[in-house]
Amino acid sequence: MEIVSYQEELSPELPTVVGNVDYQEFRSTLLRIDEILDRSGAERQFIEQRIAAYRQAAGENGREAEAVSPGELAEVARQANQALRCNIARQLLGESARGFSTRLADSPLLQSFCGIARLDVIRVPSKSTVDRYGKLVDEQAVRKVIDQVSRAAAEPVRRGKQPLGLEKPLDLEAYFLDTTCVQANIHYPTDWVLLRDAARTLIKAIRVIRKQGLKHRMPKPEELIREMNRLSIQMTHSPRKKKDSKRERKRVFREMKEHMKVIRKHANRYRDLLAERWADTDLSWAQACAVLDRMDRVLELLPKAIRQAHERIIAGRQVANAQKLLSLYEPDLHVIVRGKASVDVEFGNTLLLGETREGVIVDWRLFQEQVPGDTVLVKDSVKRFSKLFGRNPGGLGADRGFDAEGNREWLDQEKIYNAICPKSPRMQARKMTDERFVKLQRRRAQTEARVAIFKNGFLGKPMRSKGFLNRERDTGWAVLAHNLWVIARLPRAEGRRAEWKQAA
Repeated sequence: MEIVSYQEELSPELPTVVGNVDYQEFRSTLLRIDEILDRSGAERQFIEQRIAAYRQAAGENGREAEAVSPGELAEVARQANQALRCNIARQLLGESARGFSTRLADSPLLQSFCGIARLDVIRVPSKSTVDRYGKLVDEQAVRKVIDQVSRAAAEPVRRGKQPLGLEKPLDLEAYFLDTTCVQANIHYPTDWVLLRDAARTLIKAIRVIRKQGLKHRMPKPEELIREMNRLSIQMTHSPRKKKDSKRERKRVFREMKEHMKVIRKHANRYRDLLAERWADTDLSWAQACAVLDRMDRVLELLPKAIRQAHERIIAGRQVANAQKLLSLYEPDLHVIVRGKASVDVEFGNTLLLGETREGVIVDWRLFQEQVPGDTVLVKDSVKRFSKLFGRNPGGLGADRGFDAEGNREWLDQEKIYNAICPKSPRMQARKMTDERFVKLQRRRAQTEARVAIFKNGFLGKPMRSKGFLNRERDTGWAVLAHNLWVIARLPRAEGRRAEWKQAA
């Protein structure tokens, strides 16, 4: 372990606020989370990760390890500490980058928790800085911090002490699994709407290029957009129940295809023009690449979108879910049919959650590819649990979607009590005579509520992040904030509880 010292600034005491129970609870939660981060070593581990990454980046740039000054490392440690706490507080509040920056500037409590409280001038991270904090590390780095907190919470009480001051450590005798869908922030993937999206994106890019003085002969971009909007309105006003609606929809769609040919032709010309003469514009190479990448992505997917819409509108044939294009901007999405009461079909990625009896999420995974079924997720999840805590769970509870003969045999081989609800009614009736099975299944029902709390309270509905890697990383930050929130509310040891009340 490398010791990096830096001088902490003097900060004022938190003001005494009375008359608001919700504020008192939130303040107590933040103070308890501050203690958990310190006692578990999670904060120290995160700072060490950032220092190691900084040294590695310096070495890749040709700098020697001795050339990195203590002042640089101290600044890296300070920024890592601030980023960790800002991300946790932002997830707890469910704020956007702009909203959290504004709230941070106005709250002495949040300033104290995030480590920016000062006696003189308080420098609040801007919305751009808050956004960069969320993208500072990848999902694996966040997972290491979560694992550190989980291991500390599961440490048994020795000599009357528990690392986090809990009255009881996490119960590893029961482990519960469930899956859900993390819905993407997209509109309903209607076929012809994808053409409208492509037209708008390409024409906006053409406008950017034309503003830089690079021009080809073409109609005004506003006229192309106006024509696409007119066709979209006609398609919307051709309901399927109306007489001759199919013929009308086919006619409008054929006009859409012809109009898209014109737009695609101009987009290709402007794309090539920018690639050749970007140095003649005021755009930097990074800005030009952003415009080119945006156009390339849409131009590449446009033929598939047209073909998909043609199959459904003109030919009247269904398209397999695996072959559907759901969005021009989110390639890693899938059609997930779960048959829920609120929505029958969802569009997004499958998320696996594994929790302890206390509600702490100790395992999770957001899948980029389509998951064939819940049954294939059991073994890997239990193995990750065993690697984290050094032992198998005493029992595993899940719904009948996880039941399979191979899983039953494997759990029996690993000496893990099988509390997965069986698909066979006869087997379920026999299992219901087992008191342990009934208790674990009754507790398993609470996992549905845990999924709802996590998705609605921490992930966001829908999730704001764009791109799978961003969604995967932000899921990790949401798990960290959720677990700290849950552990902060667990009963504390008697001695520690008295000290805590006095400090709060």
